[in-house]
Amino acid sequence: MRFDVVTIFPGMFGPVFQQGVIGRAIERGAIQLHAHDLREHTHDRHRQVDDMPFGGGPGMVMKPEPVIEAVEALRGANPGPVILMEPWGERLDQELAAELARQPGLIIVCGRYEGIDDRVRSALQAREISIGDYVLSGGEIPAMVLIDATARLVPGVVGDPGSLAQDSFVDEMTGWPQFTRPAEYRGMTVPDVLLSGDHARIRQWRRQQAAQRRVPHNKELKKT
Repeated sequence: MRFDVVTIFPGMFGPVFQQGVIGRAIERGAIQLHAHDLREHTHDRHRQVDDMPFGGGPGMVMKPEPVIEAVEALRGANPGPVILMEPWGERLDQELAAELARQPGLIIVCGRYEGIDDRVRSALQAREISIGDYVLSGGEIPAMVLIDATARLVPGVVGDPGSLAQDSFVDEMTGWPQFTRPAEYRGMTVPDVLLSGDHARIRQWRRQQAAQRRVPHNKELKKT
């Protein structure tokens, strides 16, 4: 699977994805990741990617020409859908990540300033995705989240495919308490069931614990 990111800060992506599971997958060729400088597709000597919004208002808006031309230049190498990281987009979850992981690739556009000229969305038939209801400085960190969540579901990326079946949010569960050696530390002990060797009891205990963690804490707080 190939990931192409269009951004004014391409240098942000290398340090993040040179290590860990995704870094090893890139080294093995299981996935490809390319970050492209949007300014390479400008046509003025100042390499301007933004301008004042029509209708007035604060801030600047990203121009349509460089974004559309940057994506068009990638179409030959990446036939996958175009993704705009936008706060009003559909919420990224495990189901959406699994859907995207079945694509041959993704072209992800990172917005900045007050946003991207809306003609980009319609011209590229882009899909808009959000990672949550909060404000960040730009689309680069959301794009990294999307890449990490999606790439690890691509066959050959995670070393032990069986571990994916136990991930959080699979089967609507968010995971169970995990323990390792030593069995006792500062008076805190591992639950006896995990030391019993009874795998049926262990599976039952884990599902019970996972069910208790199903609702995120922030949703609990919103109800009060």
